[in-house]
Amino acid sequence: MNKKDIADIRKQFKRDNDLLHVQNIFNVYVMKETKEIYHQINRPFNILAEDEQDLFFTNFKKTLTGQLDEKLFELKFQPDTEDPVQLKLNEALMTEDQDRFTELMLEIIERMLETREYDHDIVISFIKGDYLKPQKKPDDDFTHQNDLVYDHQFILCTINKTQDPPKDLLFDYVEKTFKYQVIVDPVINIKAPIGGFLFPCFTDKQADVNHILYTAPKPNEPDETFITDVLEAEETVTQQEDKIIFEEIVRDTVGYKMDTQTLSSLYEDINRLVEENEEEDEVPTLDYKDIAELLTTSGSTPVEPERVKTAFQSVIDDEHYALKAKNIVPKYKSKSIKINTKVADVKVSPEDLRYVKQMQMFGRRYLMIEVDEDTVVDGFTMIPEVFGEKKDDATKDND
Repeated sequence: MNKKDIADIRKQFKRDNDLLHVQNIFNVYVMKETKEIYHQINRPFNILAEDEQDLFFTNFKKTLTGQLDEKLFELKFQPDTEDPVQLKLNEALMTEDQDRFTELMLEIIERMLETREYDHDIVISFIKGDYLKPQKKPDDDFTHQNDLVYDHQFILCTINKTQDPPKDLLFDYVEKTFKYQVIVDPVINIKAPIGGFLFPCFTDKQADVNHILYTAPKPNEPDETFITDVLEAEETVTQQEDKIIFEEIVRDTVGYKMDTQTLSSLYEDINRLVEENEEEDEVPTLDYKDIAELLTTSGSTPVEPERVKTAFQSVIDDEHYALKAKNIVPKYKSKSIKINTKVADVKVSPEDLRYVKQMQMFGRRYLMIEVDEDTVVDGFTMIPEVFGEKKDDATKDND
């Protein structure tokens, strides 16, 4: 799934939407001390009060919110597992027997409770539904927009923790006294899910039952045990890890030293590759040949592909691994690169890195930033200085 596919299904979660039909919702309350199911209930979603539906719709949207390879991960199921979760989900998707659906979901929950412990009581919710995606038509076709549609059936799971209710001091107007309010019912934090998944994935308007969309508890912190033991999916690499792998490969290839012009050109070339494929909804990847070409183009010295291949093999043992270009320079226009020095830390956008240079003058190192305007510090405009001039002389020239 790409970000457009995810955004499309996420925006469907709202009441009175003719394109979305949530059949039922199965809620399970699990106690942290015993790791046992304290309560479970499977209900038709449409019998819920409107306010309750809105709360759950918010929960569903939050579960599908985040950047790919950072908070959301499209995972491929492992082949040849003993009791495939993939088949359980597929059967649950197809069956009309609510008891069988409940039974299959409980089997998945049992796996969850076997593989990890939670710090709080948790509520696990499953919904089964479908949404219709109208097919695009020519402008001269006056047929109703919903006559031709793609029907997407899905199962969505959300995991939410509970928290202690607030303790408040109240004033009773009738009895004219202060009262301490004690509420024992735990609050279910459905506005901040700690995990979940969507099955199946949808690619180019087609269901892909060989992949599942997983939601991590925190950005760049997927639960690997949940992925491999519960979902039985292949391990994933986060955006952060992809970038670290890229940096190590480049360092092993050209060394630890690089001027800002070369580094800036490298980022610009990769970002251009991302933008060129963005409209076609493609995710460009970089193998050792691509990185060799990029390093040659951005620098002044040719880099042999075999040299990069050797660096690849020393960093990651998968010879067929390819880096996702978007993970190397994510959010190019807004992402900041940190420049750390003993005196100060500087943040600069990748496209402006070319204006930053490290210079050696008069036996000292200087970090120089080319600017077109006056530099203002705490409301004071800095006086331009020329290397080699005394401060008083620079002040006089400025006057």
